[in-house]
Amino acid sequence: MSKPVNCPHYYADYHRGRDVETCRLIERNRENRRPWKRGLCDACPVPGILRETTCRGLALEAVVERWLGLFDRVSVYAVCTKHVLELKDPKRCPQCEGEA
Repeated sequence: MSKPVNCPHYYADYHRGRDVETCRLIERNRENRRPWKRGLCDACPVPGILRETTCRGLALEAVVERWLGLFDRVSVYAVCTKHVLELKDPKRCPQCEGEA
């Protein structure tokens, strides 16, 4: 049994027999070539990034990519929209930290 998903981008609908589960962050990215599966949420970095980030204007994009030719994983691209800065570490924005 998989653990519960605590992510604002995860969507599930089981009302009246429906069985719909999706990641709206990955679904929004048109360049995603691999299919999303519920098991990817267990190791997804997005909830941790959203909890621990110092960035005030964080914008994320996510894509499912093949890792080591065997496994699928979620890869994240982050931008600080306040300073128009690509973030190498999505948990830290040097300019937002400097303002605090």
